Amino acid sequence: MKGLLRGLTSNRAETDPHSPDPRLRGRTYAISFDQVWNAALALSGGQLPRWSVSSADDGGGIIRARVRARLLDNVDDVRIAVILDENGQTRVDVTSTSLLRKRDLGANARHIHRFLRALDTKLGATQALILDATREAQFSA
Repeated sequence: MKGLLRGLTSNRAETDPHSPDPRLRGRTYAISFDQVWNAALALSGGQLPRWSVSSADDGGGIIRARVRARLLDNVDDVRIAVILDENGQTRVDVTSTSLLRKRDLGANARHIHRFLRALDTKLGATQALILDATREAQFSA
């Protein structure tokens, strides 16, 4: 019910490690930055249907992509951040925003979910390689 209400009142979705929606929790991988970056770039660059890369900055870890709707000429802007977290693990967070609609009817959350599911598959990420993003830093002083 909350997802339906959000889709009727919002045109944006983003990942958060504490999100009540498990599809929107992002990912922390025990996989190298380069592998995750290259997989994310390939997926957003056309391996996912109707996705295209607008810009990519590997130094900053940011990919900007566009997703075109199937039926209407709606376009959504997707920002993918690939960074190293405080534990040195690769973190992926995604924000998707509708550019032309005031309400997205859940489309942006679906973009994020499909992207993360495809990224898991492309990386061969098993549950052992997808880490809990809410855990505390493991470094000791």
